[in-house]
Amino acid sequence: MNPNILITGTPGTGKSTLSELVLESTGLNYINVNEIVKEKGLHEGFDQEFQSYILDDDKVVDELEDIVSKGGNIVDYHSCDLFPERWFDLVLVLRTDITILYDRLEKRGYPQKKITENIDCEIFQVILEEAKESYANEIVIELQSNTIQDMESNASRIEQWVYNFKTQKNKH
Repeated sequence: MNPNILITGTPGTGKSTLSELVLESTGLNYINVNEIVKEKGLHEGFDQEFQSYILDDDKVVDELEDIVSKGGNIVDYHSCDLFPERWFDLVLVLRTDITILYDRLEKRGYPQKKITENIDCEIFQVILEEAKESYANEIVIELQSNTIQDMESNASRIEQWVYNFKTQKNKH
């Protein structure tokens, strides 16, 4: 069986970019939760102030249950406490320096209030704390994601981890 990996972190930390870097080499399936929420209407409406959908957690979990239970997925989402603990073999929390993060969010055209909220979230390690509270500490890994070199290094670490996971599973 292939592992399930959650790549999480504040918006703008590089979750989608990192996921794309490791997909081909690992053979894992990519699940972008934001895209599925939009495509399948798994939300309770749109928040105009923050320019984002209001997630229906139960609908999202129900939609993904069969896919994730088969293993072999990289799940990309900016939060993690809505997912069952049993789903993931590895939880990666991407962290980015706030000045770099600010520039990334500004380039995306985020409203100032949304930028400020996301910067505050990064400063106070909200996603990291959420991950540590939601999953076993030994599977939660914090990774710096400031530069292309960080991304490449993180991708290599994930590729090696997936290889080791598959090798261990084949021995049993």
